[in-house]
Amino acid sequence: MQELRTFVIVGAGLAGAKAAEALRAEGFEGRVVLIGEEPVRPYERPPLSKEYLRGEKGFDDTAVHPAAFYDDQGIGLRTATRVARLVLDRRAVVTEDDEEVVFDGLLLATGSAPRRLPVPGAELSGVHYLRTAADADALRRVLSPGVRVVVVGAGWIGCEVTASARQLGAEVTLIERTETPLEAVLGASVGAVFSELHAEHGVDLRFGTGVEAITGAGAVAQVRLGDGATLDADLVVVGVGATPRTGLAEAAGLRVADGVLVDRFLATEAPGIYAAGDIARVAVADTGDSVRVEHWAAALAQGPVAAANMLGNRRAYDEVPFFFSDQYDFAMEYRGIGRPDDEVVFRGDPGSRTFLAFWLRDGIPVAAMNANVWDAGDALEALLRAGARVERRALADPDVELASLTPEAGSS
Repeated sequence: MQELRTFVIVGAGLAGAKAAEALRAEGFEGRVVLIGEEPVRPYERPPLSKEYLRGEKGFDDTAVHPAAFYDDQGIGLRTATRVARLVLDRRAVVTEDDEEVVFDGLLLATGSAPRRLPVPGAELSGVHYLRTAADADALRRVLSPGVRVVVVGAGWIGCEVTASARQLGAEVTLIERTETPLEAVLGASVGAVFSELHAEHGVDLRFGTGVEAITGAGAVAQVRLGDGATLDADLVVVGVGATPRTGLAEAAGLRVADGVLVDRFLATEAPGIYAAGDIARVAVADTGDSVRVEHWAAALAQGPVAAANMLGNRRAYDEVPFFFSDQYDFAMEYRGIGRPDDEVVFRGDPGSRTFLAFWLRDGIPVAAMNANVWDAGDALEALLRAGARVERRALADPDVELASLTPEAGSS
């Protein structure tokens, strides 16, 4: 009977919390156990590099649910609890304190961890990473007007922290091995938009180089770059990417390849075991490919899909990848999965920072960005879902309705 079953969710982030919520919303009356390593209830991570870091939002503003939600819904939320191993033949998770929790269904939503900077001095006091609310709290305490900050890595975290630190009055140097910010994701032409944005806000940009060493007597004092330059610094923020936390899954014998391999229903090859969020590498229908997306929207959507399927449904996860970023007064949304070598077509002047951008592969839009444009999201998603060739001139022409470029619109 349903009420006698136990579902365990390992990972109390957004994906895990939304899965627990969905189990109850779908009518499950059995036991739900939500296990998280952090000492606080589930929260959303995007504000950590933006409003939360700047002190404009408190923890309650970032929390996925109100404090009373888990008790009200009969969800056994266990904070400050680490799962040490999975025992699949007994269908149990074992905590670090050797407590065994037997499950009928299991969702792994363990997220990702920041990549560490492999240079001398990276262990010094004053070197920060940003993944948790505690990380953001620690960084916020030392960000103040005039403090000298070196940010290593001009990806999304690095760029957002740079913007927030400047807004708090810090002096910021941004270091990136490529020639523009976000080049590995967006390519050079769109990356140049972010380069100009940060330069205009007084950021010292050091591109085409990396960090050789961090020096200081117990705490950060200087950062030595690969091009020979030395920067005085009061603190260093490292944002050089993240890796999926697949250790539990791999040790248990589940298939892992830069993420836990799951099908379109977020199921692993082990019966009753699912994965969602940063760790899930999801099969793409009819292609043989798979994709892993480390963004808020994927966690938000995958948690409920996994929950529905744990209950015996066959609900496929087929969302177009989506993420957003706010830096200073520049806000954007990105859909799809482009590559830095894809052809880029702009609609509008990127120098104005109000534009659309399209990434094309063999003439087919595979990704799109709306920058300070807020009425194009649905049309962009429809265009990407269509997967059809589109004339470049039509994409670039603001007088051509985006909705007219989908095959359905063209045949009507």
